[in-house]
Amino acid sequence: MTTRTRSWWGWGNVEDALSAGENEALTARVSAVLPGADLSNHVAPDPRNLPVAASRVALPDALAGLASDDSVDRLAHSHGQAFRDVVRALRGELTDVPDLVVRPGCEADVVAVLEWASDAGVAVLPFGGGSSVVGGVEPRGCGDYPGVVSLDLGHLDLVLEVDDISRAARVQAGVFGPDLEEQLRPTELTLRHFPQSFEFSTVGGWLATRAGGHFASGYTHIDDLTESLRVVTPAGVSESRRLPGSGAGPSSDRLFLGSEGALGVITEAWLRLQARPRWRAAASVSFADYDAGVAATRAIAQSGLFPSNCRLLDPVEAFLNAGGVPATVLVLGFESADHPVEPWMSRALELCRDFGGDAPEGLRYTDAEAGAVGGSPIAAGDTWRSSFLRMPYQRDALAARSMIVETFETACTWSGFEQLRSGVVAAAEDALRQLGLVGVVSCRFSHVYPDGPAPYFGVYAAGTWGKTVQQWDEIKAAVSDALIANGGTITHHHAIGRDHRPWYDQQRPELFAQTLRASKRVLDPARILNPGVLVD
Repeated sequence: MTTRTRSWWGWGNVEDALSAGENEALTARVSAVLPGADLSNHVAPDPRNLPVAASRVALPDALAGLASDDSVDRLAHSHGQAFRDVVRALRGELTDVPDLVVRPGCEADVVAVLEWASDAGVAVLPFGGGSSVVGGVEPRGCGDYPGVVSLDLGHLDLVLEVDDISRAARVQAGVFGPDLEEQLRPTELTLRHFPQSFEFSTVGGWLATRAGGHFASGYTHIDDLTESLRVVTPAGVSESRRLPGSGAGPSSDRLFLGSEGALGVITEAWLRLQARPRWRAAASVSFADYDAGVAATRAIAQSGLFPSNCRLLDPVEAFLNAGGVPATVLVLGFESADHPVEPWMSRALELCRDFGGDAPEGLRYTDAEAGAVGGSPIAAGDTWRSSFLRMPYQRDALAARSMIVETFETACTWSGFEQLRSGVVAAAEDALRQLGLVGVVSCRFSHVYPDGPAPYFGVYAAGTWGKTVQQWDEIKAAVSDALIANGGTITHHHAIGRDHRPWYDQQRPELFAQTLRASKRVLDPARILNPGVLVD
């Protein structure tokens, strides 16, 4: 995609890490919230100097050219991008490392690798962009296997076919977000799926984790954009029929969407496309009272307006990631490829005013075709949107300064939100007290639905260098317990992986768990695919 260098230990590209000025501004904001925190910087080790055990397995000669046993390559494939992953890499404490990184060049290679691995009893962990934040690509718990392979699908990166009449494309699973959109550009169509990890994640990863894009409503989940799937399993290949909808029994696609590589390797998908938006509108609405902001957001979510952006930031979130004076801020946006969106924005602002909301920085209307921009700059909204893409880099910079910085995302009903928020904040604050740490908890809505929001809680605490992983694990356990106890889901769009398994096991019905285990036995009889994910 670019000539930039991917970080082996943290988020994104080395060249895109925070600048000195960004680091200074960020640490100043944190110091204002957590005075006295030790923000001394720690630098990641050179991966070439880390001890990595020799590979225990080798591919057959016919497949050997697909494999890499380079230690740095293996280290980079040994972890995802959760806070605990980043800190362990910073400290050079990566103990579970795959024996080989295998890069198939075509679907036939995937079939051959799974056949070999099934016969040899070698664990296979499908790998897209490595952006998992739940331990989904980490070979943790694979110690009983004679070897572990990270199956990197990055060479399966093409848009194979476009049906512009039906507005759909057949896409290989290893294509990264920017490359996908670039290949679609001549068609004037777009997938319009933009998770925060867009630049560093793949179509296959989105499908395998049921990813959510950053659009707050409407077609934002990859489930809604999937027309059919092609999946390679150790038991054979499954390919569903292309249809706009079908009532023919349970959906086979729904079995593999969210299966995280535990039931099969997604190699292709037909995905629904949309026209590229022409008209946009944006505003930042401030509320003096947080509860009023929640009520206004609910009114918009239930209005049928379907905004593209509808993120409510509490004062802590707004201050840390949007700058300025702490206040409750609703970042609001609309877009369309078919018509100007001023009436939709006007009605949304009327709803906000009913709850005391005000847009002091004005509105912005954009017509991409005409190149016209109306209204005034949206300072807080623009700052937050920019910060949204920089958040993972900020997290890494703070993690290197002994800060505990991580998020919990969930979903609940509107009627249950107050109880959920109170329960989560109380659990996080109690865990911090028990650990003797000073910190704050923030909340924003990442998505909104007519029946409920998807709250995104952030924890910012001054940790103890060398202990931040263990401190975070205790906070995470306490908050995860609170999510389940107060009617939320353990995850809204970050998947299960290994980190969320204990709470996923509590959330899902036991009969469905038995059904998943039966599916695993049929599709993966040797139990080689991503062991420990979804089922034992």
